[in-house]
Amino acid sequence: MLIELEDNLTHLTLAPSVGGSIVNWRVRASGQPLLRHSDQRALDTGLPGKLGCYPLAPWSNRIAKGGFDNPDGWLALTPNSLTDPLPIHGSAWQQAWQVVSQSADEVVLELVCDTPFAYRAEQRFCLRDGELGITLRVTHLADKPAWHGVGLHPYLPRTAQTRLQAKASQVWMSDASKLPTGLAPVPADWDFRTLKTLPEGLVDNGFCQWGGHCLIEQPELGYMLECQATGADYFLLYCPPGLGFFCIEPVSHPVNAHHLAGRPGLKLLEHNQSVQLHFNLKYIQHVGGGLPPMALNQ
Repeated sequence: MLIELEDNLTHLTLAPSVGGSIVNWRVRASGQPLLRHSDQRALDTGLPGKLGCYPLAPWSNRIAKGGFDNPDGWLALTPNSLTDPLPIHGSAWQQAWQVVSQSADEVVLELVCDTPFAYRAEQRFCLRDGELGITLRVTHLADKPAWHGVGLHPYLPRTAQTRLQAKASQVWMSDASKLPTGLAPVPADWDFRTLKTLPEGLVDNGFCQWGGHCLIEQPELGYMLECQATGADYFLLYCPPGLGFFCIEPVSHPVNAHHLAGRPGLKLLEHNQSVQLHFNLKYIQHVGGGLPPMALNQ
C-alpha cells in the first residue's frame, strides 16, 4: 500500500512496507522529480535502494570486524546486503513499517524491531508549501544499553549542471573496502563551500564539521533545494560516475564509528532513551539563471 501526501506545490508518495521509504517527491504542476524518480519497476524490486529515500537505523553505513562492542559484550553482525560484504545501514530499511497516523499534511510511520537489538523507530513526514520535513526518531527498547546512530539516504537527480553547496572542513579518506582510514582536509575537487558541479570521479566519503545546511541547484531541471539537517553532525556524499543520481546523506556519525576512537557521533542509549535526526528540504522554483537572494547570502 502506498501513502500519498500533497501540498499546493508538491506531491509525496511513501511505501511503508518497503523499508518506510519515499518512493517519489515531485512538483505537482510539471511532474518534475525532486528526488530520483522511481517507477513501478523500481517499486516492484522491493529494494529501498531503488527508491527515493530510506531511513538508516540503528546505524548508518558499514561496520567492520563482524560486529561491535556493547557494554554487555560483543554484538555479532552478519552481512545484510547482496551488494556489500559488510553489514550496512542497520535494519530499519529492511523491515515493513506501519502507518500510525495520517492527516492532510503529515504522515507518521512506526517500526518495532528486535534486530540487532530491540528498538522502536518513528518517521514523521510533513509537507507544507513545497517543504518536506522528515524526522527520524529511534528509541532503545532492550533492557541492556546499546550504541545507536541514525541517518537518511536520499537519492537526488544529477545532470551535468547539478551544483552542490555543503560547507565542510574535513573528510574521512577511505580504503578499498570503503572504510575510513583517517581525517584529511577536503580536497579542492570535493570542496563545496561555494556552489560547484559534482566531481566526475567516484566520491563515497563522509564529511564533517558542517552546519547541516546544503543547497542543491538544478538549473537544467528548473529548481533548487535548500536543505537543513539537525542531529546530523556528518554527511556522506556518494557520487557514482555515469549515473543519473547522487546522494548527500545527513547522518549522526561517520562510517564504522563503532570502531573509531571515541565512537564519534554514536549515542549509548539506555532503555527508553532516544536519538533523533531532522532533515528539511525546501523546493524553490528556478526562474532564469540566477539564484534567489537567500541562497547567495548563505
